Amino acid sequence: MPQLQSRLMLTYAAAVRDFSRRRHFQCHPQVTKSVRLLKTTKGSDMPSPLSILPPFNLRSALAKVQAAENAWNSQDPVRIAQAYSIDTEWRNRDQFVCGRDQIVEFLTQKWQRELDYRLVKSLWAFTGNRIAVRFQYEYRLADGGWYRAYGNENWEFDADGLMRRREASINDVAIDSRDRRFTWASGSPRPAVGFEIEELR
Repeated sequence: MPQLQSRLMLTYAAAVRDFSRRRHFQCHPQVTKSVRLLKTTKGSDMPSPLSILPPFNLRSALAKVQAAENAWNSQDPVRIAQAYSIDTEWRNRDQFVCGRDQIVEFLTQKWQRELDYRLVKSLWAFTGNRIAVRFQYEYRLADGGWYRAYGNENWEFDADGLMRRREASINDVAIDSRDRRFTWASGSPRPAVGFEIEELR
């Protein structure tokens, strides 16, 4: 939890810069309010991932994104599946997944193919019970070739905070191993400092 809290504090600052850069900051009072909360909230008061329910504000949306990133970086399909509703529906690239059992099967096969996986997610927008995210992740194939995937996700949650709909569009770019950006230990959360994806490329 301390690492999640540190990451959230840094992510708030990045989100404010991003909202400001897109000229939405002054137009959204909720963003201003959430930034004030950030400055006055102690780490022990940060929300637990299990208590992050819609409707979302900036604070809870950022926490939801960070919780998802940490779960996916664990590469534990069973753990990840618990964040989704029993009847959840996915579109992942050109594949369609329904329910937790299919999520476990899909992710097990994914990480049998995508080795040394490391993921970074970034909040793009939120409203009500929906969150939009952009992300990048790096992985290698068994033949040694490295790739960076660029993606966007749309999430919809039920009243219990479980994701009932996920739509992900992803493109892969071959990279040289020397051009890797994400180099922390695979299978563990992203460190609290560094490895942001503020730029487009």
